[in-house]
Amino acid sequence: MSLTGVIPPVVTPLTASGDFDYESFARNANRMIDAGVHGLFAMGSSGEVAFSTSERRDEVTSAAVEVAAGRVPVVVGVIDMQTTRVIEHAQRAQELGAAGIVATAPFYALGGEAEVERHFRVIADNIDLPLYAYDIPVCVHTKLGVNMLMRLGEEGVLAGIKDSSGDDVSFRILSIKNRDAGSPLALLTGHEVVVDGAYMSGADGSVPGLANIDPHGYVRQWDAYQRGDWDAVREEQDRLVRLMMITQVVEGVAGFGAGVGAFKTALNLMGIFETNNMPEPVTSLTGSNVEAIAEVLAEVGLLD
Repeated sequence: MSLTGVIPPVVTPLTASGDFDYESFARNANRMIDAGVHGLFAMGSSGEVAFSTSERRDEVTSAAVEVAAGRVPVVVGVIDMQTTRVIEHAQRAQELGAAGIVATAPFYALGGEAEVERHFRVIADNIDLPLYAYDIPVCVHTKLGVNMLMRLGEEGVLAGIKDSSGDDVSFRILSIKNRDAGSPLALLTGHEVVVDGAYMSGADGSVPGLANIDPHGYVRQWDAYQRGDWDAVREEQDRLVRLMMITQVVEGVAGFGAGVGAFKTALNLMGIFETNNMPEPVTSLTGSNVEAIAEVLAEVGLLD
């Protein structure tokens, strides 16, 4: 399996009591599939994988596979600190019906590139699914090297990369080297506001958390890319950047609470999520922050 197109990292909704909200999850996932997305990424950063127990991971993975029902592939994040823990999550995700596995470099007990490369090799040896590397150094404190990624791609260890590094130079170099090698890797950008630039570099798709809010926009952008309509690609990106301001207008909140918190609040305002509850210890957005997000949604035509 080689992932291409728009593969949103599905936001995980919670009930007022903090339980997994299956109905809201299904409503959102079905809405994105109906909009034409090409896959779903469960248990990514937007899906609260870092906050999830093994039981919660099972709940969300099972829900994603059940709701997708074979209409699109479901890849599952198995992010954890070290290799043996990641393998346990990966094998469980495989049992639950995942079509692919997404893993970061190991973190907390940091090593060098040799350990990172071995980490991916050992994971691949212990699963029977495509393995995608998730490059997110802001969270795991390791930037995945281009030469290592190409080596693992050419040897069939990795099927692709989800690049959330913010390093556009590295991504461009990786794109060129990947193309020169016959494109063994599927290259996916995780940056919502520069998808157009990634497509110009030759990316195979995007993994935008903002697609939870506006899947149609990212699908339109992908379709424009496929037909070579670069004006439409740029214009759609400009509109999506304006929508991404939901994460910028909040005050007194930073990081995950501002980003995913804004996504959940927007989905709640749009009637897709029952609540905008966040996992402990993150505080849910309230008051003027909710009002500010509502104003952005109204400005881009997603809220009356």
